[in-house]
Amino acid sequence: MKRLITPPSIDYVGIMGLFFGALLSVSAASDRLADSPNIIFILADDLGFNQLGCYGDTPIKTPNLDRLANSGIRFTQAYSGNTVCSPSRVSLFTGRDGRLMENNSNTVQLRDIDVTVAHVLKHAGYDTALFGKYSIGSQMGVTDPLAMGFDTWYGMYSILEGHRQYPQFLWRDGRKLRIKENEGGKRGAYAQELFAEEAIDYITQPHENPFFVMLAFSSPHAELAAPKKYVDAYEGGFPETPYGGMSSGEPSDKYAWYYPEPVDQPHATLAAMVTALDDYVGRIVRALEERGMAENTMIFFTSDNGPHDEGGGDVEFFRASAPYKGMKRDVYDGGIHVPMIVHWPAAIRRPRVDATPWAFGDVLPTFAELAGVSLNLVPRVRTNGMSIRGLLKDNPTAMPERTLYWEFGKQAGDPNSGIIGEIFQAARRGDWKAVRYGLGGQVELYNIGKDPGENRELSEFYPEVHQEFSELFRQYQN
Repeated sequence: MKRLITPPSIDYVGIMGLFFGALLSVSAASDRLADSPNIIFILADDLGFNQLGCYGDTPIKTPNLDRLANSGIRFTQAYSGNTVCSPSRVSLFTGRDGRLMENNSNTVQLRDIDVTVAHVLKHAGYDTALFGKYSIGSQMGVTDPLAMGFDTWYGMYSILEGHRQYPQFLWRDGRKLRIKENEGGKRGAYAQELFAEEAIDYITQPHENPFFVMLAFSSPHAELAAPKKYVDAYEGGFPETPYGGMSSGEPSDKYAWYYPEPVDQPHATLAAMVTALDDYVGRIVRALEERGMAENTMIFFTSDNGPHDEGGGDVEFFRASAPYKGMKRDVYDGGIHVPMIVHWPAAIRRPRVDATPWAFGDVLPTFAELAGVSLNLVPRVRTNGMSIRGLLKDNPTAMPERTLYWEFGKQAGDPNSGIIGEIFQAARRGDWKAVRYGLGGQVELYNIGKDPGENRELSEFYPEVHQEFSELFRQYQN
């Protein structure tokens, strides 16, 4: 008699449960992705706190940015990652402040093991793109934008490329492109407009996923130059002393080797550069509105550090850092205290001014939370920033008090030589701010809330607070 083989029992109900559970999980992830905001992070270069209309008494016209600020959140106590370009951008990209940075000078670059904000957003399924100035990659194919989390990029690769407003070449996805309109001394293609046009083209393409766009302008950094229509709007508006550059055969200032072109109207030109950026931001906003994308698109606008005095720039004339002391390369607040505007109609319906202190190192954890990414599950991520997601709504959640820290390895001699000289340090906790210029220098103590210009040094009146900051500086000075 044949033996009957009984097939193994199959739990069809269990299998179907797993199947539908997986479908629900995928559906939930898809819904979460669909609800995730598009993010556009716009970074100006060497723009001072008081060079936007919404932040003070500047004669520079910025109507589009003023409208964003008046319909979103205008942060008044936001800080960059450093007082010069490269360490500030590395802080922004990696979520680290000077305590976790291996190099706090302008020679710092991303390492191939670094995890960037673009990497983190790729974990959430975002499309990612960078337009404009990069300047923190050490090797193409290893730490260029494509290798550091961006799907596509267009702009300037090295730091010195960012010194030209009418470049003769740019890069697209690692390929060098001639800008023929600027060859032979011509000025036919303004870099900032090219960056904005590329960003708009990308934003308005069909996207199945939410997108993250990093738009890093290289203005109003020197060299001072802008399209004629913007300069003409300020002609005769300011007293002018022409900047000579190298036109006489001798440098007119210590930066002339980098910015040799003379500028007849440096004040009008710098103002024109800022107004041009404002115009390009307005074009982006209009493109979003025309396509019905503005509601759930977050726009951040800020600067990488304080204002400059290079190539004809004049910080004092425009009171560019007011009410703060110092400028680019200072760790007084004028060098690191930056404008920060956040516009997100879907979540911010009641405009406000917010005085919460935060800094560039907080951007990566903030974007991770916005996108629903647990940083515990992202390999190699290393951040000491704190998410400010709780501030980005109409009923903000107060953040706990903490200590913010900056460290700058000043470059000795030529300002762009890369030779490490003095070490500057700064820290802020609540209204207390401490600075030290040089490892052997005095630790200065200020109440930044009552004395934003850092004019009244208070260490003798508050020795315990002074001692706490002194110990912090000693801990991290190496």
